[in-house]
Amino acid sequence: MNNFVEELRWRNMLHDMTPDTENLFNQGPVTGYIGFDPTADSLGIGNMVQVMTLMHFQRTGNKPIALVGGATGMVGDPSGKSAERNLLDIDQLNYNLACQRKQLENFLDFEGEHAAQIVNNYDWFKEFGFLEFIRDVGKHISVNYMLAKDSVKNRLENGMSFTEFSYQLIQGYDFYYLWKNHNCQIQLGGSDQWGNITTGTELVRRLESGQVSALTTPLIKKADGTKFGKSEGGNIWLDPNRTSPYKFYQFLLNTADADVGNYMRVFSTKTKDEIEALEAEHSQAPHLRLMQNELAEELTSRVHSKEDYKKAEVASQVLFGKGTSEALMSLDSATVLDVFEGVPQATIAKSQVEAGCDIMSLLVENTGFLKSNGEARRALKENSISVNKTKVADQHSVTSSDLIDGKYILLQRGKKNYFLVVVE
Repeated sequence: MNNFVEELRWRNMLHDMTPDTENLFNQGPVTGYIGFDPTADSLGIGNMVQVMTLMHFQRTGNKPIALVGGATGMVGDPSGKSAERNLLDIDQLNYNLACQRKQLENFLDFEGEHAAQIVNNYDWFKEFGFLEFIRDVGKHISVNYMLAKDSVKNRLENGMSFTEFSYQLIQGYDFYYLWKNHNCQIQLGGSDQWGNITTGTELVRRLESGQVSALTTPLIKKADGTKFGKSEGGNIWLDPNRTSPYKFYQFLLNTADADVGNYMRVFSTKTKDEIEALEAEHSQAPHLRLMQNELAEELTSRVHSKEDYKKAEVASQVLFGKGTSEALMSLDSATVLDVFEGVPQATIAKSQVEAGCDIMSLLVENTGFLKSNGEARRALKENSISVNKTKVADQHSVTSSDLIDGKYILLQRGKKNYFLVVVE
């Protein structure tokens, strides 16, 4: 069995840990947990750091618990936040939890000797009265101790509600509950969670003189200092309805050379030797973007499917000029719209295509892609017009057999001047 701490260390995923942590892992399999925020119906790629931490944890012979915070999601974690967030009702939370649970099942093995487990802290908090909580839990942690946490200190100047101030106590009790009822010996999390996690270790010690451990991973940033997981269009989500497999793939494919080595260590299940061999090969011909292609293939296949990865790869080749007409014709409507997002469009009636539409009419009169018949004739004479990636001449007629997924025709002048015809 590999040592989990060593696994994190070579992957550059170790930020901090309590002094006894390495000794804990030397004693045999460990049960540990990470909490996930249920305020969205999908995990984002930023959450992947913690998902992969649990995955590496399980792969090194330990039992992972994913805690989805049905109760804490109703309160709001102040860590890393500059303002109080909106709180959710129980129906929305339950829906979000169900969606996230399904995503976690793509990464963790829920059967076998070290089977993963998903728990919801609402299950033990829903019957826990306020007076009972402050009597049995609150009296063990001083206000001075809570005020010393960075997540609290950073918010005091602008104000912080008692609701968010109490968050670390609730998360601390989660750790105590899992230690007491699930033999959970360690809590894992991002470095911004250190204060909340150590409140849990303190609570276990003060309530029952127990000893548990804490370990945090660094927050992943790009080499330029900006936040990982964001694109021009906003968050990159694991849910294909929020971020399509093609856009997910493209986000990873566009990883900067300065970042890709670190991302491979964090997000790949490849071994140290495999990653170092890839880096050596990549350095010989960086323009081929070997590392980015490997990263995009592995993550897109795992988050979505191997089929989605292959579709995304074909779509990328089509967009960047290497794809064939056959490849283009294999795309579904959703991928076509993703690939050619922002490309000029026009809509024509299906009857025009069914009867056969001459290329001159399609280029000018029906779509306005080209401004005049003279311009269209010159372009056709120059052999610079393509229909669905195939060069055409001035006698060409477009028919129903040219429709991509029964609905689209891709016109092109030169290498980069695209126009999408929507046929309805």
